[in-house]
Formats: sequence, C-alpha cells, structure tokens
Amino acid sequence: MSNTKTSPTPPPFEPELARVLPTFAAFAPVNMTADQIEKYRAMPVPSIADQIGDRPVQCVDFTIPGYQGVDMVVSVISRKDHARPGPGIYHIHGGGMVMANRFAGALDLVAWAMKFDAVCVTVEYRRAPENPAPIPVEDCYAGLAWMAAHAEELLVDPERIIIFGGSAGGGLSAGTTLLARDREGPKLFGQLLQCPMIDDRNETVSSYQFQGIGIWDRISNLTGWTALLGDRRGTDDVSIYAAPARATDLSGLPPTFIDVGAAEVFRDEGVAYASAIWAAGGDAELHVWGGAFHGFSQMAPDAAVSRAANAAREAWLERLLSR
Repeated sequence: MSNTKTSPTPPPFEPELARVLPTFAAFAPVNMTADQIEKYRAMPVPSIADQIGDRPVQCVDFTIPGYQGVDMVVSVISRKDHARPGPGIYHIHGGGMVMANRFAGALDLVAWAMKFDAVCVTVEYRRAPENPAPIPVEDCYAGLAWMAAHAEELLVDPERIIIFGGSAGGGLSAGTTLLARDREGPKLFGQLLQCPMIDDRNETVSSYQFQGIGIWDRISNLTGWTALLGDRRGTDDVSIYAAPARATDLSGLPPTFIDVGAAEVFRDEGVAYASAIWAAGGDAELHVWGGAFHGFSQMAPDAAVSRAANAAREAWLERLLSR
C-alpha cells in the first residue's frame, strides 16, 4: 500500500480549469501560514450591491444575539416583491474558518431568491483564531435559531429551511445541522454542502495529494484547522460540531447534497461523509467533479464543468422544493 505521507501523485486538473488556474495565483490561499491570514483577509469580497446588480432583490441587515448573547449581523436577501411565506435558505460563508465575510458566495443567494422566491439569510459568524471553536459554529446555530423563530415576519415557511455553505461554510453548515438535530432545534428541510471542510485530521489521500497546488491546499487547511482548534487539532478532544467527519452517528439528518472536486484536498472527506449518511439510512446525493479544483464552480463559473455543477446543485434544490 502506498504511503500517503509521501504526497502521492494528484489527479490532473480538467484542461479548461487548468488554463484559468494561473490567473488565481496571486490571491489563492495556497501554502498559507498563520502569519498570512491578515493578508488574505484584506482581499476584497464583491459587495452585495454588485452581486445583486439590477435585479429586483433587496438586502436588509439585522443585529441579533450570537453565541453567549454577543451581537452579530445577519443579512436577509429576498425579492422585492416577496409577499407570501416561501422557502428559506440559511447561508454560512466559506473562508477556511479564518477569512471572508457573509457576502462571499452570495451570488447564489441572489439567484435563488429570484428563481425560487426564497428568503436567504447569511450570517456574519465570528472567525478563528480570535474566536476559536466552539464560537463559529455556535454563532451559526444562533443565526439559524433566529431565522426559525422569526420565520413569520421574514415570510419564511419554517418547514422549508435549507442550510447552505461552501468550504468552511460547508463544514459549519454540517456542524450546525448536527447541533440542530441533537438539540431538537430548528428542523431543517435540507443541507447543501459544497466542498465541505469537515475533517481536522487531514489524513485522507486527497489531503496529501494537494500540497502547494490548486486553490486551497494541505498547508492552508492545517493552518485553518489550527486556528479553529489550536493544540486540539488532530487529537481525540475535538467535537463533532467543529469537525463533523468525526461524527459516528449520521442518522436523522435532512436530505443532503454534497459536491466536491476530484482534484482538491476535500475530495475524500466529502465522499466519506456522503457514504456515512447512506450507511445510517439517510438521503444524500453526491457529485465528484473530475479534474475540478476547490471552489471551481464559483471561481470559474463559465467552464463547462462549472456550468454542469451549478446546474446539478440547482436541480437538486428544485426537486427538494417540489416535494
């Protein structure tokens, strides 16, 4: 058996994605160490106004109590003509647990507000390392609880709230879903996890295959997890809510969609999570996109594989919401 510690050969990037990858070199967090977190935090996220553009969509901010009552902001994105209770999408942004803000990835929320007349809530959770576990996932749970409690005034159907996140946001979404299950909190209608960051141990083959290449690599991943967990990373003292791959019981979860690139660090943990949901008798759909790097569908949305991935994600949402 090959020794994964020796950086096994990674699968190739899909040619169309490989051609655009060099354009991201200046700002892709590869080989990121703790002293570089501030540098990557300073990189701009498109404003919500730019992401809305000329579409008839509004964004309204609320200050709500986060974990232990500390104030945090959520933004509610909906169609301006939203008039009756519809589906809710609760969004948790990515950024390796350490960077970005609630509007990272909000383009999907604007699109789904338009297409499904969904009310989307995106949460400004506190980030590591200043706010280590359990603060980020507890903030995310507090935001979900607020959304469910205020469903009537937000014109959200409380029976049809879907949680959605990518990368660190996918991991925090999975952790929030486990918290909601175990606390008998808000009943989620579905969870949509894009290339989720769910395993602090970094012992999969894919975690060793991607070092120094792609968009988010093994070194950056270790930095993000260390920021969140400190000396606990990789030990037995890690909560399933911080690192959902550690959960041994994945029963009782809502229908789940997971997608991941075949050419990224998170490939194997995403596949394992879907397999564990099936093993527990759950409902999960898994897509592994050949040759795709981390975050490909948002970073290179015009690539053929990205268009296919975005269409598959939207088709799953459409099927779920038609139930």
